[in-house]
Amino acid sequence: MRRVIPDGVESVRAALVHMADEERLDLVLTSGGTGPAPRDLTPEAMRLVFEKELPGFGEVMRRASLKEVPTAILSRQTAGVRGTTLIVNLPGKPAAIATCLSAVFPAVPYALDLIGAGRIETHPAVVAAFRPGSESRNG
Repeated sequence: MRRVIPDGVESVRAALVHMADEERLDLVLTSGGTGPAPRDLTPEAMRLVFEKELPGFGEVMRRASLKEVPTAILSRQTAGVRGTTLIVNLPGKPAAIATCLSAVFPAVPYALDLIGAGRIETHPAVVAAFRPGSESRNG
């Protein structure tokens, strides 16, 4: 599912609350609004929505992006949890999205498992690394 949300803290906040609380989506990926420009307010809106922020996602995305471009230090990506919804804010440019998503996605199935969301199956090595003991639970 894809949606375009207008810029602005309230429009982003309202859309995220609706997706988490009403639609009960397990995973929401947002794109853009992470820079230092005055209109870049997505992280501010997301922090109003989160019950728990997961700063490691932003740290890993910035580290991966810094290997590509030095200006990645300006990015403010973040992630967090609302109920059983994991919300991840990615950068706006397609190449940067690919870099960041490949860096954090191995942790997504385990994060969803921990918050009680739906399960995403992935490569067994990733499951073993991020879900210790899961082999015995899943038979």
